[in-house]
Amino acid sequence: MSEPPLFRVVRGRPSAEQTAALTVVLVAARAARARAARAGGTGSAGNWASRARALRARPAPGPDAWRRSALPS
Repeated sequence: MSEPPLFRVVRGRPSAEQTAALTVVLVAARAARARAARAGGTGSAGNWASRARALRARPAPGPDAWRRSALPS
């Protein structure tokens, strides 16, 4: 069984180039939406809002602890 078409032209007669351009745009939009869904959101908040980062172990007090506090874990 074949897949249903991605889209259907209901009016007008687009050229092959116009149809190809529309296909590329639709496939790119679908891929971007799938990537965002796999990532669990839009990803626009960045790493600073990551819950894992907020829950990471804090540096233990001691000599040079202030330096270690700025290093990524």
